[in-house]
Amino acid sequence: YFTDRHETPWGEAVNLDGPDAGEVRRLVLDSALRWLRDFHVDALRLDAVHELKDDSPVHLLAELATAVGALAEEVGRPLSLIAESDLNDAAMVTPVAEGGLGMTAQWADDVHHAVHATITGERHGYYVDFGPLEVLATVLTRVFRHDGGYSRFRGRDWGRPVPAGTDGRRFVVFSQDHDQVGNRALGDRPSERVDPGGLAISAALVLLSPFTPMLFMGEEWGARTRWQFFTDHAEPELAEAIRRGRTAEFGGHGWEEVYGGPVAVPDPQAASTVAASRLDRAERDRPEHARMLRWYSGLITLRRAEPDLASGDLAATSTRHDDGGAWFVLHRGSVAVVLVLGDEPVTLDLQADEVLAAWGGADLAGGRVTVPGRSVAVVR
Repeated sequence: YFTDRHETPWGEAVNLDGPDAGEVRRLVLDSALRWLRDFHVDALRLDAVHELKDDSPVHLLAELATAVGALAEEVGRPLSLIAESDLNDAAMVTPVAEGGLGMTAQWADDVHHAVHATITGERHGYYVDFGPLEVLATVLTRVFRHDGGYSRFRGRDWGRPVPAGTDGRRFVVFSQDHDQVGNRALGDRPSERVDPGGLAISAALVLLSPFTPMLFMGEEWGARTRWQFFTDHAEPELAEAIRRGRTAEFGGHGWEEVYGGPVAVPDPQAASTVAASRLDRAERDRPEHARMLRWYSGLITLRRAEPDLASGDLAATSTRHDDGGAWFVLHRGSVAVVLVLGDEPVTLDLQADEVLAAWGGADLAGGRVTVPGRSVAVVR
């Protein structure tokens, strides 16, 4: 089932293309099809597909996409495959008939990194390539920050451009997820460090983007509970190896600068780590959290109601921003999302005639819209 022909960050690769690989591939294919057919699951999220090393004439993912497509026809309902890929390559979502791997959608981590770096100011680790508003503009209109150019974090050129005409909804985007929170040294969410206005801005960027938005549990009310990496391994050697590995992994990521001092990584095997990661649902009843929940609900309703916001047309998406970093505007057809990142109010002439949603309020006069500092407004 494993082979030393390929290596992954976790050791030997799954044997997808060597001697006796046929049975291994069949196990993967049949497992996926059983979840979809027998347990009536609608979609599968495939973890770290860039580590599925396969030099076969037909890649495992393409074979899986073809099999799932046939099953969808058989059962008469749509079935989806959503890939987590680090390759920044739209071949992942290109149909098999056109030479691609046929996934329904793929995650776009670059969008998360750009939003996070913009809102938090963090520049450690892979955030070193993100932060300026021109980078935010790039990911919102072209999906990938790294689409063939140089990545300082990787030390090499990375990715490929997204072909014109690709539906933006094939890319899943988010401001929080289990990896981006759980793989922080302390498992802290942005809500622990970012003001409510900043959280409202990041929500608008994700939910009103031309992509498919994904929310992390509790994000919609600004949950402040942490989500820490935890395990429950019975083997002492494995448990200790994970403890050492987590500590070593965070050694060079600049967390001391982020947290303002030495960082003690939580013990993954400790019951207290699990307990600290549970949601506090009583938060939703507190005024600040209830307001955030209304904001998320309102943005989702707006996306459903406005065709321009529901569209995945990247050609109808554009941006403009202040060189000083005070404001940023995302244009989605006839709708504009105005983000004020600084503390002072900003007035822009957008020829707007209606405020569709606003965090902190917005004033319209003669087509000009005024938005308070650290706030966001959606106008037509």
